[in-house]
Amino acid sequence: MPPPFLYRLGKFLEGVGLLVILVGLSMSIGLGFEDEGLASMASEFRGLMLGGGLFALGYLLERVAGGRS
Repeated sequence: MPPPFLYRLGKFLEGVGLLVILVGLSMSIGLGFEDEGLASMASEFRGLMLGGGLFALGYLLERVAGGRS
């Protein structure tokens, strides 16, 4: 794979990771308003773990492709 493709894929994964975090936090807030404390925390944890993992993978791909900091 050429580096420009890796760079774009990395940026895409970073964006998707941030969106997953946002969705997880939104679900957590919604569940928190319904007094579903443990479900709220579980939703937030899943969103942060999955989104953070995607973001980190995208960041690493971007660096491997020679992206600027």
